[in-house]
Amino acid sequence: MKADLYKRLFKAIFCEDIIALKKIADIIIAEEKKLNHLKLVESLERIKYSERPTPEKNHIGNHTGSMSTLPKSNRNNIQLVTEIPREQLKHNMILNDTTEQRLLCIEKEYAAKDRLSKYNLKPKRKILFYGEPGCGKTMAAERIAWNLGLPLLKVRFDSLLSSYFGESASNLRTVFDYCAQRPVVLLLDECDFIAKSRNTTQDVGEVPRIVNMLLTLLDEYNAPGLVIATTNLKISLDEALFRRFDDIIEIHKPTNKEIIMLLKTNLSAIKTSNDIDWNFLSERLDGQSAASIVSIVQNAAKKSILEGSSILSQGCIIDIIEEMSSK
Repeated sequence: MKADLYKRLFKAIFCEDIIALKKIADIIIAEEKKLNHLKLVESLERIKYSERPTPEKNHIGNHTGSMSTLPKSNRNNIQLVTEIPREQLKHNMILNDTTEQRLLCIEKEYAAKDRLSKYNLKPKRKILFYGEPGCGKTMAAERIAWNLGLPLLKVRFDSLLSSYFGESASNLRTVFDYCAQRPVVLLLDECDFIAKSRNTTQDVGEVPRIVNMLLTLLDEYNAPGLVIATTNLKISLDEALFRRFDDIIEIHKPTNKEIIMLLKTNLSAIKTSNDIDWNFLSERLDGQSAASIVSIVQNAAKKSILEGSSILSQGCIIDIIEEMSSK
């Protein structure tokens, strides 16, 4: 470990900054992967995924309450949300410095909510992520849930929406009432039909009702956790809905620098050829979403392994880029 990492580690320990400690742990694991210390990496990751934070460790609150009775619709008893298991949360993201700092601010404010309350201040708890598909909006929500040690509940819009008068809005209130009782991250994922301006649609059915209910619920929101919404829309967004959120963050496509970091991070477990031109690959992948880039490098790694090569070549990566571009 380098000197600056030691400094960060000591600062995080003595400031009791659990979020910073987790990030340092991820850096250590990544470094050990590069050194091919696979047994150590396996042991560290086993500890990382099996040791769930307790209230005494993270000072965030009791998040270990039972999630066995999730909210259901009154009419047909269908579950309205899905809990994403902690081990399935994707949380290692490559973001630009500005976006990274904004996410860190949300996490730090929530972790320090008890201290803030002494000064009659509240952390950001209502967050909206928007941007093009595949840029990491959902992963940003998962990363926040992971870093705060909170359960992630994803709204099932297929169950929530109903053709019966007023039932969709009633189902949404049931979900928010449930989340008012326990600290969770409630994820309204890809809620484009809610985020879209009511002025752009002639719909007079359940959609306007559920939009109005969401506005009311966000106004009243005082739950112990967070509510995070994501949308792909960049235009025609409902201004009234925007005003209800504490923070609105656009998740951008990765820059060339971030593309190189994505490539190297996702290829850390496989040997790569020394003559790979990372800048050239970054230029070839310019304009791609983070999800597409991850898919490309993973497919290239699998192709290399299946062809019996122990070293991933630049040519193999280019082949996959061209193959996926032609689809």
